[in-house]
Amino acid sequence: MLTRTIPGSGEALPLIGLGTYRTFDAGASVAKRTALAEVLKTLVACGGRMVDSSPMYGRAEGVVGDLQAQLGLRPRLFLATKVWTSGHDAGIRQMQRSLQSMQTGTMDLMQIHNLVDVHTHTATLEKWKQQGKIRYLGITHYHEGAYGELERLIATRRYDFVQLNYCMAERTAERRLLPLAHETGVAVIVNRPLAQAGLFSRVRGKALPPWAAEFDCSSWSQFFLKYVVSHPAVTCAIPATSEPAHMLSNAMAGDGRLPDEPMRARMVRHFESL
Repeated sequence: MLTRTIPGSGEALPLIGLGTYRTFDAGASVAKRTALAEVLKTLVACGGRMVDSSPMYGRAEGVVGDLQAQLGLRPRLFLATKVWTSGHDAGIRQMQRSLQSMQTGTMDLMQIHNLVDVHTHTATLEKWKQQGKIRYLGITHYHEGAYGELERLIATRRYDFVQLNYCMAERTAERRLLPLAHETGVAVIVNRPLAQAGLFSRVRGKALPPWAAEFDCSSWSQFFLKYVVSHPAVTCAIPATSEPAHMLSNAMAGDGRLPDEPMRARMVRHFESL
């Protein structure tokens, strides 16, 4: 899989990762956990590393922790989660639980979820980074209504990562936020790269355009994901899935040729014509 470097460190991160919202909230179901174990194995087999979760995703953190420990995958994964509460002490307790749930001594990336009590948690996480409890510090949001605040915070250069929504149908981030992240050296994780599967309703029953082969694209999921990860500011996209076959198709979006700027514009025109 193709990689991009994390600007603050130069560490390489594969373009396609895995989100866990809803899909990994599986509880003790053997059948569901078996399928999710295959999803994780497929991610790693294809060269992916990023697995992103949150304490607001039900039991997802615990399922990720159990499966990565069971499969012995921790050295090959880049684990990311979030703090989503208010208050200094409550934040520390929640983050400690996340470390325990995901069964890791060091979290690769801890993010302040939806900017909740962002200043309090930023101060805590800067100390945690110095102490080696986390490797990277980030901020997140899932809605363009927060872009103004994300821009202001990115400009402070206190954050290694920003996670935001971006897809072919939600391109507002292209105007200011993605260029600013690129300029200031902040890595970008894209959530909702498939609009939570909403993009597929637009193309159901329709064939890929034959020119998609020019950038090694063989499915609509790859069409949508290659558009996202071909933006030079994007470090990694994290589509969620509980299906190993979907994980394989998603991962292939990070392989082969990517569309250049003229092709990206052609992709948008085609999508909007459907």
